[in-house]
Amino acid sequence: MPARLRPADPETVAAALARVAADEPDRADLRLLTKHFMAVLEDRAPGHSVEVRVPPYAAVQVIPGVRHTRGTPPAVVEMDGPTWVALATGELTWAEAESTGRVRASGERADLTPYLPLG
Repeated sequence: MPARLRPADPETVAAALARVAADEPDRADLRLLTKHFMAVLEDRAPGHSVEVRVPPYAAVQVIPGVRHTRGTPPAVVEMDGPTWVALATGELTWAEAESTGRVRASGERADLTPYLPLG
């Protein structure tokens, strides 16, 4: 797993969120916000038992428990960038994302509800 991500500058995040709210995001906004909110999740839920993936932007290991070292992790959460940003900002709930198939989660501890929203 690569080095920990770092949160983005608050003004840059606010500008990107404004473009998302206005339905004018671009790929750079999604990349910035995805990495920013993944970094916040790493800070709030340190650990290595769940791998959260938002391809093609980022993947992090979070939540205390058994450490994953090789192969498929015991718990995986995967979604696209817009879904991750909506979950992180509270525009979408975990239950809504799961019930509509916008998030795929498997394994023990793969429910991120206790950690969301982030922003």
